[in-house]
Amino acid sequence: MMSETYEFSPEQEKLARYAKALSHPVRIYIIELLSQFTCCFSGDLDKILPIARSTLSQHLKELKNAGLIQGTIEYPKIRYCLNTENWEEAKKMFLNLFDN
Repeated sequence: MMSETYEFSPEQEKLARYAKALSHPVRIYIIELLSQFTCCFSGDLDKILPIARSTLSQHLKELKNAGLIQGTIEYPKIRYCLNTENWEEAKKMFLNLFDN
């Protein structure tokens, strides 16, 4: 059997990045929290989520690397908000995936 390589489209790559970022319940919860508020400080998230600060930091990093959230340093804290442009794009991409 011949093995073929398939080139994924930029849209498929981006949707996979969004899906990976949303693949943990804590990250879903973070997105839900940020959608309820304009922004949230990392220290506030520490109080809300019963996980280690380092674990929270890793989850925030995954969401930020995927472009679903953005963080602004306001020493000594970081203010996190949804990246509304990318979040809207992700929602449309997921809807399109399930409509096809």
